[in-house]
Amino acid sequence: MSKDTKQKGPSQRMLRVGELVRHALAALFARGEVEDEALRDIVVTVPEVRMTPDLKLANAYIMPLGGQHAERVVEALNRNRKFIRGRIAPQLNLKFAPDVRFFVDTTFDEASRIDELLRSERVQRDLGDDEDQD
Repeated sequence: MSKDTKQKGPSQRMLRVGELVRHALAALFARGEVEDEALRDIVVTVPEVRMTPDLKLANAYIMPLGGQHAERVVEALNRNRKFIRGRIAPQLNLKFAPDVRFFVDTTFDEASRIDELLRSERVQRDLGDDEDQD
């Protein structure tokens, strides 16, 4: 395979299946079907699901509402992976149901960190210098 034909990002199929899995997980969590003490009274959001190219593994990034106890929630979801896979498989209409692994979604933290940097005095001073030169 030449350098030009290598894919830079996920394929359309990977994105489409990732969205299917994300919707199925969100519906499952909304119904409260996963019974685990760590998940009691916790609302879980699923901002993103990334599929591997063979569609056999789904990396689900989750965040509990409010962001509290995220690690504990991820551990509970990973403990119940087989149950979750069995519940979402019929909704996916795929030849093989992907194995789902859960991770804490850190994109909100990263966005906040970038926002904070952009508002910092040092960056504002640099931006002010550019405006003065116009």
